[in-house]
Amino acid sequence: MRYVAAYLLAVLGGKASPAAADIEKILSSVGIEADGEKLKKVIAELNGKTIDDLIAEGREKLSSMPAGGAAPAAAAAPAAAAAAEEKKEDKKEAKKEESESDDEDMGFGLFD
Repeated sequence: MRYVAAYLLAVLGGKASPAAADIEKILSSVGIEADGEKLKKVIAELNGKTIDDLIAEGREKLSSMPAGGAAPAAAAAPAAAAAAEEKKEDKKEAKKEESESDDEDMGFGLFD
């Protein structure tokens, strides 16, 4: 993904068809060492295509992906969080009651 992003940055920077050196320069500016094989593959796949074509192709692929499966899990998450919060509060109250009764059982205070 970083190679594609660097390629697109080079195109946006004014290079119609970026070379490997252009992409390596962009990647090295953020501390990433480029892999020659991956770089060659990205250049071969993207060479000759415009950004508009790539975006349109990406949108087609994303539109065919199912995206409705996460909604029930997302709706269940707040209920689970609320139940966990109630359990935490119950535990805190139980610990508080125990500590107060322990102090009363001793029969004296700290400054008596």
